[in-house]
Amino acid sequence: MPETLRCISPGDGRMFVERPLASEAQIAKALAQARTAQMTWRQVPLPDRLGVIERFVAWFEEHRDVVAEEITRQMGQPIGHTPWEIRGLAERARYMASIAEETLRDLVPEPKAGFQRFIRREPVGVAFVISPWNYPLLTAVNAVVPAVIAGNAVILKHSPQTPLCAERFAEAFAAAGLPTGVFQFLHLSDAAADRLVASPEVDFVAFTGSVGVGHLVQRAAANRFIGVGLELGGKDPAYVRADADLDRAVENLVDGAFFNAGQSCCAVERIYVDARISRQFIDGFVALTESYRLGDPLDASTTLGPVVSQSAARRVREQVAEAIGRGARALVDERRFARSEPESLYLAPQILVDVTHDMRLMTEETFGPAVGIQVVADDDQAVERMNDSRYGLTASVWTRDSKAAAALGERIEAGTIFMNRCDYLDPALAWTGVKDSGHGCTLSRFGFDAFTRLKSFHLRTEW
Repeated sequence: MPETLRCISPGDGRMFVERPLASEAQIAKALAQARTAQMTWRQVPLPDRLGVIERFVAWFEEHRDVVAEEITRQMGQPIGHTPWEIRGLAERARYMASIAEETLRDLVPEPKAGFQRFIRREPVGVAFVISPWNYPLLTAVNAVVPAVIAGNAVILKHSPQTPLCAERFAEAFAAAGLPTGVFQFLHLSDAAADRLVASPEVDFVAFTGSVGVGHLVQRAAANRFIGVGLELGGKDPAYVRADADLDRAVENLVDGAFFNAGQSCCAVERIYVDARISRQFIDGFVALTESYRLGDPLDASTTLGPVVSQSAARRVREQVAEAIGRGARALVDERRFARSEPESLYLAPQILVDVTHDMRLMTEETFGPAVGIQVVADDDQAVERMNDSRYGLTASVWTRDSKAAAALGERIEAGTIFMNRCDYLDPALAWTGVKDSGHGCTLSRFGFDAFTRLKSFHLRTEW
């Protein structure tokens, strides 16, 4: 009997999806098919490729309600939120399509008599994309769509928690008329995925996930001269200055901390607030958090669903307990939230103050509904605390002074600096991280770089 993948729904603890894992023969067939299909696909004119992408997006929009419910059942994000995944997929895919012609056109240097010279962006070949469960459409589309637009074939391995998302990508591309073999998915064991990373038929690997697995991916590819894009963890900070619009800062930061039960690589996991407005900010933050409704993710009124697994729940509880044991104070009475019980995947949102950087809650990725708030004296202390992390994905500054925000952004170690916003990807901007948040880039015009290689043409036309 083949090994199987089992998706246990965090909403009710029942098995929702079961699929056989790909055999070695199936993997070999997929790689061969991708190689063959890519050689033809790269010759398809760009406008025709872009037409496929538009029809791919339209399929998801047409099937939005079904796909959104499947996401909720697979990983527990509330049904009131999951349609946003389809809107985000559409926004990102259409943006990348809109800039493709300009970005991928030949680069022509200044004229030189007797020569025709240009630089062409060629597809790299076969891209292997490994996507996580927390935003299963959005994390995949960032790599899959620019890779396909650029003329590559793609093999997608999705998380075993969200296998249907890979299957829906395949359905959408088939309906869009993408030639067979250009996009494929494989349900794989971790060991099989490692072998695929090291396979000579794979020309680029795009991985989104944890730092630990990122190291494994990097090592698996180390013996080959191929590109590897790694979007890894985050411990994203926010700094609320004394001149911030407090009502808006509270509203957006509560959402940034607890949307999707805090299970976002760019969730706000630590907040630094100016001492002069700290009490007002904290009071407002607690009051808004206590208005959240923890419950069944299939209930449209739910604003906070379960975390994805027992290991995820254990990590959050352990970080909170350790912080309290070291002197932090928890401000939310968990009894206010129904279903928040020991061993449950339904965790009440938690806010801790009197936190320090010798607590894991302020230094290690939490990836759940808990946030620490620390009072700081000024900008310098805030920057020092924000940079005291091995991660550097995003950071946000909350202020009415855009010049101050830009100046602080120059000093903050992160791939994206927000002012009065957080937990958002703008497809026109490069999505990248520093330190243990990974390397490489998706989205924006630079999101095509990983999926193309430069070839120079130096043609002598006169003697």
